[in-house]
Amino acid sequence: QVPLVESGGGLVQPGDSLRLSCATSGRTLRQYAMGWFRQAPGKEREFVAAVSWTGSSTIYADSVKARFTISKDNAKNTVYLQMNSLKPEDTAVYYCAAKYSAILHYTPREQSEYNYWGQGTQVTVSS
Repeated sequence: QVPLVESGGGLVQPGDSLRLSCATSGRTLRQYAMGWFRQAPGKEREFVAAVSWTGSSTIYADSVKARFTISKDNAKNTVYLQMNSLKPEDTAVYYCAAKYSAILHYTPREQSEYNYWGQGTQVTVSS
């Protein structure tokens, strides 16, 4: 098991920024590709961003491209999601997920590809 704990969510205004963190304790995330997903009220959970285990490759959903940045710090066993220029439609519960992989540039975007999930952190964007 790889326990994942998200943090950094909150209530912000449109245009503000937030940085989400996802960390584990007692285990290393070094050999794991990581992803962020989100679920808005009444909607299905959707892909946001993913990063390869080395941190060298990233992919994003079109809706967040150029606004969000995913990064991975293997020394701290933490993955981040920097969210800028937040919009009301970014309101959702954000989940991080981990997928064990030795493939250098593997950046999974399907939920079924991930082995472990966090409990989620709420992000609300409202004026």
